[in-house]
Amino acid sequence: MTATPAPSQRSLYLTLIAAFLGWLFDGFEMGLFPLVGQAALKDLLGATATPNEANKWFAAIIAVFLVGAATGGVLFGWLGDKIGRVRAMSVSIFTYAIFTGLCGFAGEAWHIAVFRFIASLGMGGEWSLGVALVNEIWPDKSRAITAGLIGAAANVGYLLAAVLSMLLLSFLTTTEGILSALGFSKATVDYLLGHSAWRLMMISGAFPALLVLLIRMFVPESAKWEAERDRGHTSHWANLDLFGVLLGSASAVAIVWAWSPAGTSSAAAATVITLVGLVVAGFGFVYPVRRYLARSEAAGSFTHSHNRDVLKMMMFGAGIAAVALLGTWGSTQWAPRWVVEKLAPGVPHAKEWTLIWLSVGAIVGTMVAALAAGRFGRRITYAVLCVSSIAGSLLLYQTNSSYGTYFLVCTFIAGATTASFYGFFPLYLPELFPTAVRATGQGFAFNFGRIIAAVGGLQTANLMRFFDDSFPKAASVMCAIYVVGLAVVWLGPETRGRALPE
Repeated sequence: MTATPAPSQRSLYLTLIAAFLGWLFDGFEMGLFPLVGQAALKDLLGATATPNEANKWFAAIIAVFLVGAATGGVLFGWLGDKIGRVRAMSVSIFTYAIFTGLCGFAGEAWHIAVFRFIASLGMGGEWSLGVALVNEIWPDKSRAITAGLIGAAANVGYLLAAVLSMLLLSFLTTTEGILSALGFSKATVDYLLGHSAWRLMMISGAFPALLVLLIRMFVPESAKWEAERDRGHTSHWANLDLFGVLLGSASAVAIVWAWSPAGTSSAAAATVITLVGLVVAGFGFVYPVRRYLARSEAAGSFTHSHNRDVLKMMMFGAGIAAVALLGTWGSTQWAPRWVVEKLAPGVPHAKEWTLIWLSVGAIVGTMVAALAAGRFGRRITYAVLCVSSIAGSLLLYQTNSSYGTYFLVCTFIAGATTASFYGFFPLYLPELFPTAVRATGQGFAFNFGRIIAAVGGLQTANLMRFFDDSFPKAASVMCAIYVVGLAVVWLGPETRGRALPE
């Protein structure tokens, strides 16, 4: 096998910058809805909406986002393995930027759900493509630090969203004057700045589309992927296989519908739909890879045992990702809303400061997790992250009943522990898959976990109702998922010190 040429220093840094910025803006746009969702739903649902109805819509929109990201991880991962990392990443970033911006023009709550779903297709895809590209271009000895940087990037994006919200709210009069000076009518300015300027915040999410120009002009393609293409391995992907992804996505959407305000009122029926939907979604998302591997095996490119190992790693990766994602989206993603509704109603910028300290903690946690996994090993690090996440979550939700300095310190700790996994996954997941299926395999592993997180996250609203609207109790129950991670991680391989599989 011919060795791939070493990339230039310029190529290394341009690739890392593009992936970092792509994931940074992913984080910015993921952080937007938890920050502005309350104001947006209050505006769109009207004064007659009950708190339970608003909670269900909030959970449903987050769940739809997670389902879209799961679908996008497989869809754009497939595209990246077929046509190349760089071209597919450009399309994914353009998709999430434009449709996040369109959320600012929503007229109904379900409009946001639809736009967020399409935007999240690109977000899920950008993660798998950017991580694959960086890992394939940077040398093995640098994988831990680059993984930590990519993981931290999303949380820098969360931080940016909180800071921008604070600036807009602090200088609404100035912002109004700027928009008026630009020629916007009074009605348009009121439309954009009303209800805490949530529309303008969402529209700002369209700016990352400009990043596509940087990527297409300067970022080199992965030489490892080009070698796979030259060997003919990329020709085994088929467009018709994407019907499986469509089926999987439809099944996941059906699960969200079943638990949403518009869905069935029967918990038993919703449970049945969930169980059947998860099986169908899993089959549908794996289908393109199964068909690819079957064609590759028939052509003599891969062996049956190799293909079986790939599928096994996809299931294992989805399991460890689901634990982390459910822990985050079922608990800490609700923290800004908990603050503004229960702990500090009417306190200026309380939710923004909450998100800021969550983000700063997460930036620290992702870097530490990646470096620890590089130093001590993947499985033991993941196990420690699970234990620390339980401790961090319980510290935040069981020892705070008011907003203040102690609360923000606990928020920092909870952010550092529960978000630490997002520095771990860019290191570990690429090591589970060969180059030919790396983007699709890790895209499925990380993003199918989002469907599990969506199902679990939908139960946060139900748990709150069960606990008499107590979010701390609901979140504390949700963090028990980390116990599952303590057992599952030992089913996977220890990859410390190994080169990326070819």
